[in-house]
Amino acid sequence: MKRRQNKMRFLQAVLVMICLASAGLLVWELFIEPEKNRQMTERLKEEFPEETPGVSSPQKDPQQAEEESGHSAINLTAMQAQYPDIQGWLTIPGTNVDYPVLQSGEDEPEYYLKRNYRGEWDANGSLFLQWNCKVSESQNLIIYGHNMNSGAMFGNLDKFAAADYWKEHKTVLFQTIQGMYAYEIMSVMKVDASMFPFQQVDFEGDSSLETYIKQAESLGLFGTGVLCDNLEQALTLVTCSYEWESARNVVVAVRKAEVPVD
Repeated sequence: MKRRQNKMRFLQAVLVMICLASAGLLVWELFIEPEKNRQMTERLKEEFPEETPGVSSPQKDPQQAEEESGHSAINLTAMQAQYPDIQGWLTIPGTNVDYPVLQSGEDEPEYYLKRNYRGEWDANGSLFLQWNCKVSESQNLIIYGHNMNSGAMFGNLDKFAAADYWKEHKTVLFQTIQGMYAYEIMSVMKVDASMFPFQQVDFEGDSSLETYIKQAESLGLFGTGVLCDNLEQALTLVTCSYEWESARNVVVAVRKAEVPVD
């Protein structure tokens, strides 16, 4: 009897230790590690500051747009000199998305899936461009990021599935070495690569950028009514979704206006 009681106490102690370890890992994943990543990103912005721009558009003067966006630019030229793989900075005003965008090569296209901008291991990873995108030339810029439970990276991208959330966060700002541009989200989808060619960078012949945009519009979870005339470039944001094995949350935006950076 005593031996059985000792065995039960031992098992209970083991279960308690397992529960405590699991709780510790959960706290680390949901709070400590994301906060560490956020602080690193903030330090990066502070290290390479630039003047706050205003969004230039036919509807708004620069001062009004600046007040509404609340966005501060970075000195990307200086940042790239120290971190050459940083190709730009992506911000969705009013959300947690405010990160550098990295890019690796064809030999290791997902290098930054589990690494930060310093190349150090990080469960959050980084936002990263598809390896064959050229920010100055490609018709479609595809940016990937983890769907983190903490909401870090693209962990809140699935919130755009609600039309009310989209209405409050329509604008995406992307700064590259060529300048800063405002993009307007025209479609929010839950698809996979067999349903929608979100990995397509450039278009020729019948497979035009306009066709890509129309297909995105037809697959959208709701109508946005965003005008897509004078198409120059699309910005496609991609993260995992879990409705089926290869499901993805895909947000497509079209370039609308340049953000002047002095």
